[in-house]
Amino acid sequence: MDRVALRGLRAHGHHGVFPEEREKGQVFVVDLVLGLDARPAAAGDDLALTVNYGVVAEEAVAAVQGEPVDLIETLAERIAERCLRHDPVREVEVVVHKPDAPITVPFDDVTITITRSR
Repeated sequence: MDRVALRGLRAHGHHGVFPEEREKGQVFVVDLVLGLDARPAAAGDDLALTVNYGVVAEEAVAAVQGEPVDLIETLAERIAERCLRHDPVREVEVVVHKPDAPITVPFDDVTITITRSR
């Protein structure tokens, strides 16, 4: 399977369990790896035969900016579902980063990574 990767998509969302997370929101970062067969698109040099990663990026950002959820696990699922709606995409790995998570000790990042396929 071939891979198209989008790394570091940033968007402001209001996800989290705590009221201050819902009120103020925070930046979330999303990485995507889309599994597909790139051969038809490459052979015909035709965008219609592959996934338009610009559209996928916009959809992932819209999910982050959309209806708040408590868990980044739920957010990752929403993003994966949107990615798999694109016919060429057979598998997706979604990483949601929450770099400003409300943790009381020093840390670099909090992430959830999921892989979904059809």
